[in-house]
Amino acid sequence: MEKSVNIHTLKNGIRVVHMEDSLRVAYCGMLLNIGTRDELEHEHGYAHFLEHLLFKGTSRYNALQIIDMAESVGADLNAYTTKEEIFLYAGFLKENYERIFALISDLIFDSNFPEEGLKTEKEVVIDEINSYKDTPSELIFDDFEDLVFDGCALGKNILGTQESLKKTTSKDILNFRNRLYSSDRMVFFSVGNIPFKRVVRMAEKYLENQQIRKIGSQRIKPTSYIPKTVTIHKKTHQAHCVIGGRSFDLYDGRRQTAILLNNLLGGPFMSSLLNLSLREKHGLAYNVESSYSPYSDTGIWNIYFGTDCSDVDKCVSLIYKELNKLCRKEISDARMTKLKRQIISQLLFSSENKENVALNLGKSILYYNQFDSLEATIKEVEEITAKQILEVANLLFDEKSFSTLIYNK
Repeated sequence: MEKSVNIHTLKNGIRVVHMEDSLRVAYCGMLLNIGTRDELEHEHGYAHFLEHLLFKGTSRYNALQIIDMAESVGADLNAYTTKEEIFLYAGFLKENYERIFALISDLIFDSNFPEEGLKTEKEVVIDEINSYKDTPSELIFDDFEDLVFDGCALGKNILGTQESLKKTTSKDILNFRNRLYSSDRMVFFSVGNIPFKRVVRMAEKYLENQQIRKIGSQRIKPTSYIPKTVTIHKKTHQAHCVIGGRSFDLYDGRRQTAILLNNLLGGPFMSSLLNLSLREKHGLAYNVESSYSPYSDTGIWNIYFGTDCSDVDKCVSLIYKELNKLCRKEISDARMTKLKRQIISQLLFSSENKENVALNLGKSILYYNQFDSLEATIKEVEEITAKQILEVANLLFDEKSFSTLIYNK
């Protein structure tokens, strides 16, 4: 059954969205339209570091008191950073709603980034960077985006570098926050058994008095793209490879078709074309997958596989073979039916996870200022045709537009 969704815009421009739900557990948080791509050249890693430092102290609470404010009532406080967003949110029992609302507001608007907190958190993030470098199957995706978005901040990795972090001061992070905080790029999102009127009253109490500029997006869309093939020599047990290129943005009408195509090609199901070919039929790769990531003004698609160092060319040849098939002929009605069922089941599974629902709710309001019902999304999926899949495949899978990145000995 669809839940009611209500949206309210505060006088200062911050949007508030709430979905009423009957469960005792509630979720709420702030979504900031600030990410890695908003960093200036000398600010690499600032967005992610800002997210970490939100927990280190405000004028009311120190770091330990912040943890206690949430965990003493069983709340689970979380945050993460993407190329375009910072999420700060919590899951908690509904009776603690105002306590958590007030805490999140305090962390977002009153964090003071104490130097002592900076010092310890730098070590934490540097450990995170080093751990990431030890995982080539993850690191390669960052290097690949840097290849596809060469010269643009969107291509930079989210964590930053040891060098950039070591130079960072409390004043730097404060300036970064003040430069990018914009009320029209903020959404407070909420899911729970709380009347919307009460949510609005709390928003007026904790958010509306925040004096924030309304500056809009100042991002520059990535323009030139020159496909490249790069091999980086690394001491790894197996070779890692990513093939892909640019794709559709969040507002493109072909986005949902691209999602279906991605699922068919290398999605999470064992019947994906690449899994059947590289793993099941030829036994060349334990892990092969494809992904499609839309951003606000561009997108990226890619295929990843890990294989024996001597089998890279075989795998690439098999991948090209599957891509060429998708570009030559419409898939069958039976395959379309199966594909749609898989996507719809994923949508239904996701709708049962209230944390995912809350995060998607915030993101939908941020970018579209509306939240499509589950039924509307399912209908959109059901209306996609095999012809549309073929058209999108031909747009994306032009070998002349591929970039390839290989980690090999």
